[in-house]
Amino acid sequence: MEAIRPNSNDDWLVVVNPNAGRRKGEKDWSVIAELLENANFSFVSVFTQRKYQAIQLTKRHIEKAYKKIIVVGGDGTLNEVINGVFKQKKYPPAEVVVAMIPVGTGNDWSRMYGMPREYEEAIAVIAGGRTLQQDIGLVEFDDGSMLQKRYLANMAGLGYDGLVAKKTNAQKEKGNSGPLSYVYNLFISLFGWHSPEAVITIDEEVITAKVFSLSAGINKFNGNGMMQLPFASPVDGLLDLTIIRHVGKMMVLRSVKKLFDGSFIDLPQVSTHRGQRITVTSKSRKAMALEVDGESIGYTPVTITILPLAASLIVPEAAAQKYGWEQNSKAAEGKR
Repeated sequence: MEAIRPNSNDDWLVVVNPNAGRRKGEKDWSVIAELLENANFSFVSVFTQRKYQAIQLTKRHIEKAYKKIIVVGGDGTLNEVINGVFKQKKYPPAEVVVAMIPVGTGNDWSRMYGMPREYEEAIAVIAGGRTLQQDIGLVEFDDGSMLQKRYLANMAGLGYDGLVAKKTNAQKEKGNSGPLSYVYNLFISLFGWHSPEAVITIDEEVITAKVFSLSAGINKFNGNGMMQLPFASPVDGLLDLTIIRHVGKMMVLRSVKKLFDGSFIDLPQVSTHRGQRITVTSKSRKAMALEVDGESIGYTPVTITILPLAASLIVPEAAAQKYGWEQNSKAAEGKR
């Protein structure tokens, strides 16, 4: 285990996923590092070598007093860093500030806030330091052997969405993924798919239905730009949920475009909901696959609980004004 330099001069920790974006993290790191130095960032960089390593790297460095973290990666790397923030015991999680330089394939968390894809512009946003308190989800699930917990920064998917993510991640691990991998698997996975019957509880409301796909979370986008939760707000203290009941294969093929602009919610098979706690169990023999922030991690039964305004994330000025105003309004409402 490598020694960690204690943070005595307010350094940033930069967590780099070299495999992100078809190895863009590795290929572009020298450029990103030079831009950070030119912008007068004092930082220590660490590189992930395997899945889930960013959780431990983040946790260990926070325990050495690092409270400012930059993620160089995609949604999966951000998720791991957020999990490291919540698993450490040195500081309250909201006292640790997380920023992102997106180099991943989907970058759906960044898309929500309009985070620039140009590295120099993203670093300028981070240097500006506009911090937003964002809601986080706590996901409890079956990993195939026991119940586990994982924190959610963007969105979770179950059913068909979980299956598509599982196939996409398998390709990613073999180095065969690309920007259209999710859409490709969205089509080919239709063959042989059967919608399982599930029981979904949203706070006190109980729904039993054959479910094609289910999306729940904090922000609007997943799957490289699909607007699965078009009404989601990252600061309202609520989980958004979209249920797509059983649909025919031709309906799916005709409606893919509608996933990208959110208009699919007008279909009769689709319903949207909000709540503070969501539980999903499968009534079918086979459990439903679960993905969290694009990473395949387990199966039903799944419970997701909201943690209001629990994380501190740096976002562009326009997003800080938009959601900061909503956040401040919410706080003022609570004082009345």
